[in-house]
Amino acid sequence: MAIIYAMTLLNRDSFQFLIIDDDPAITRFLVTYLRQKGHSCQALTEGFQTATWLAHNDCEVVIVDLRMPKVDGISLISFIREINPKIPIVVFTGVGYDEEKMHAALRAGANGYVSKNLPIEQLYCVLSRVLATSQQRSSRETLDRPQAALVDAA
Repeated sequence: MAIIYAMTLLNRDSFQFLIIDDDPAITRFLVTYLRQKGHSCQALTEGFQTATWLAHNDCEVVIVDLRMPKVDGISLISFIREINPKIPIVVFTGVGYDEEKMHAALRAGANGYVSKNLPIEQLYCVLSRVLATSQQRSSRETLDRPQAALVDAA
């Protein structure tokens, strides 16, 4: 049964994204783009709304801007990691390729980093990669559980 579930998960075409960016034009654009690709999306324009949203909703990937007026993106990534250590987080930022910011975001727990200056397809490639990695990790954990139970039973 676990093998069937894992294969179904890997073959899914639609995912739920949470976008956190203070620029409403960016969030509208990303929501429209991801919905056209067949996904579900929610957008927050205030980083401080994240805890409440995550407490009442599920998503499979969080897209975070680094520069927001009330909440620093690096701190927000760390906060999301505390709430959910496994959820993939991708930085989508207008900062461009700033190696120091990129490394800080990755140390805080981001799984990917994309500049807003790049074509949107680049973001989609990174989202696909982090989703594939997350799904593989989940399927391995699912497949390892029955084996652990068998070892414990022996």
